Parts: sequence; structure tokens; C-alpha cells
Amino acid sequence: MCTDERQYVGADGQQWTTVHRLLDTHRTVVREETPGLWGVGTEPSFAIGQRALIVPGDGGNVLWDCVSTIDDAAIDRIRELGGVSAIAVSHPHYYSAMIEWSEAFGGVPVYIHESDKRWLPRDGNVRTWSGDTLEILPGRTLINTRVHFAGGSVLRWADTDGRGALCTGDIIAVAADRRWVSFMYSYPNMIPEHPDTVRRTVALLKDVPFERIYGAWWGKVVEQDAHGAVVRSARRYLEHIGVAPGF
Repeated sequence: MCTDERQYVGADGQQWTTVHRLLDTHRTVVREETPGLWGVGTEPSFAIGQRALIVPGDGGNVLWDCVSTIDDAAIDRIRELGGVSAIAVSHPHYYSAMIEWSEAFGGVPVYIHESDKRWLPRDGNVRTWSGDTLEILPGRTLINTRVHFAGGSVLRWADTDGRGALCTGDIIAVAADRRWVSFMYSYPNMIPEHPDTVRRTVALLKDVPFERIYGAWWGKVVEQDAHGAVVRSARRYLEHIGVAPGF
């Protein structure tokens, strides 16, 4: 993974640790991102500082994406919130502790797109899926945009107010100006996503209703008109790299 052009080996070389060693210095926190939607993160910040989401609905909660720490306090708190019935991971940069999270909740299935199965670190209850979409639990549907990785996917959540939301990690990355999003092949190495992939994303989401986008980090949320933000942002992106949007 570190030799892939979407990542890098730091100037001081590779450094390795384990989940158990991390717990000497870090803890897993569970708190509301917005009413009814809970985030799971690591404090102090670790890796790229991402947070996962507990996405509720009929049939149980989905853990969307993953963090590298897992401890008893977090497991107990999530059980108070209804536990986890399935895990879905947007792309391989979040695979590190997904098997530990699965096993902590009885070996629940972990869904990844088959296009990314070569990045799997080890065995577990992983279920690969194919095609453009898959509803893994009622009201929670995976959509394979192919941004960032061939299997790069987002989760459409038919939330409680009926307007819908997308949980995107950094597949559709919420910008510093939260009215906008962007699309990257590599973030640390600043490689833009291919125009055809950006157009594919717009096409796949054309008839998918969603009012909000929840990105990969605490507070990275497009609060309103998120569908419009994707279209506007894709058009701006394509124009700035010198190609016609085509939509």
C-alpha cells in the first residue's frame, strides 16, 4: 500500500505499531456528528485523523468506514446505540482495523467492492460486491463511483427526514469551503482524478436524492443542497483541468 502512488513512505521510513500498542497512548471516542448520526474517532489524532460513522436504520446500524483504534469503552458505547450489524468501507486506506471491528460485534460482514480485493490485509468476514450499487441494509446503499480507487464507494443513507444523505469519506471530499467538494486520485501526492471518473460520479448520482454530505473528518459536512454542490464542483473541477464537463 505504501508503495502505491496514492500513498508514500515518509522521510523517516516506515513505522509500525499494533492496535494494542496504540491503546497505551490513544483512545476511541464516540460522539454525535449531528442529531441521530454518531461519529467514531481517535484521540489524539492518528493517521489522517478520519472518523467513521454509525449510520442507523431498519435492520441495525452500519459502521461506515473505520478507524485504527478500538477499545472496550467504545464497543460498550456503540452497543448502547444498537451495536453494529454491518460494516462498509469506502476504500483501502481504511482497511487497517476493519476485521477487529467486525469481530468485536460478532463477526458482522464487512462490505468492500471487488475491484479493491487485492488490497485486503487478512482474512475475516469480508463480502465483496460488484456492479454500481448494493443495498446492504434497508435505506443504506453503496454506490461505486471509482473515485480514488477502482472500488471507491460512497454510502447513500435514506435518513430520518427523508431527504437523504451521502456518507463519502474522501471519495467525494468536502472542501474547506463547505459549499464545495472535490475528487482526487491521490491526496498526499496531489494527483487529480481522471475526468471520465468525475463524469461517471455525476451520472451515477443524477437521480439519487441527497441533501447533505458527511465527509471523512469531524465537521466536514455539506449541510444543504449537497446534490447541487457535487454537480457544481464537478463542473468547476473539469473546467480547471481544461476539459468540457459534458453535463
